[in-house]
Amino acid sequence: MTDLVSLPPQPAGTPWPTRDWPTGDVPASADRTRLHQLADYAFASILPDDLRETHALVVIHRGRLVFERYGAGVTATDTLPSWSVAKSITQALMGLVVKDGLADITAPAAVPEWREPGDPRRAITLDQMLRMSDGLAFLEVYTPDGPSDTVAMLFGEGRDDVAHYAAQKPLAHAPGTFWSYSSGTANLVARAASIATGKFGADFEAYMRARLFAPLGMASPVPKFDAAGTFIGSSYCFATARDFARFGLLYLRDGVWDGVRLLPEGWVDYARTPTSQESIETGRYGAHWWLDIAGPGSFSANGFQGQFIVVVPDRDLVIVRLGATQEDTIESVKQWIKAIAECFPRTA
Repeated sequence: MTDLVSLPPQPAGTPWPTRDWPTGDVPASADRTRLHQLADYAFASILPDDLRETHALVVIHRGRLVFERYGAGVTATDTLPSWSVAKSITQALMGLVVKDGLADITAPAAVPEWREPGDPRRAITLDQMLRMSDGLAFLEVYTPDGPSDTVAMLFGEGRDDVAHYAAQKPLAHAPGTFWSYSSGTANLVARAASIATGKFGADFEAYMRARLFAPLGMASPVPKFDAAGTFIGSSYCFATARDFARFGLLYLRDGVWDGVRLLPEGWVDYARTPTSQESIETGRYGAHWWLDIAGPGSFSANGFQGQFIVVVPDRDLVIVRLGATQEDTIESVKQWIKAIAECFPRTA
């Protein structure tokens, strides 16, 4: 098993941000000058060509909010898009289902469309879905002017039942043999969580709030559902930057919040354990979380146009960046986030 960087505990005397974020100063040991230079660059009145619009930057260090800035017309109370950051929230929801004993990730996934005897997709497990190794032929493209299963699922023929749309896809590879990032797969996982709990639509939203959002003090999230009652876990959970940071802190603290274990023991390690990939050109992947963008050991929830929740265990950091960046310069955003992280000293 891959060695993982230890997850730091909440420092003694630091309140959990269930009601309000405890605040602090950027430590004297950090490169404060560089941090402000990076922020000034991102939030300049003339937008930088590589980053384009940065709507929010929130930095949590050792459990305290130490740096925060917002773009023109955006405030700390505004809910902003998650895009695929929602996939990592979906991973947390499946963790709750597993903790309740309602699902086994090593067992075949609950997909009604695959019940016919002889259907090779019946063998696909939740683990393979969470690792994007299910083998389904799903075309993950974001441009509307060409073939795109993502666009068709979210905005076209599949929008009323996103999981059913994804479930219709045939296998392109044997399950567990090929990694391919897929929003359709994330929606199948989201529906599997509903099937396991017996809750859809408003009932599942109430479950999300009671079991995940409320314990963390996340009051702002607005999850979106399709007409079939499935949480669109690939793409849609709006929230404030501070609430996205709360979610990141849950993972930095190993799924424990204020002394209460919310996620199963080992679930965060599962999220950040690398998946076998033929190519890591787009980055290494865990289980509905990306790896390494702020250096080895970091892991992140990444979304379209540069939405990021980045967890950096060896610096005891959570960095949230929300904005609108063209996909052809997303690597610049990742490098900028890494530079933000490197302003802070290692604590491990």
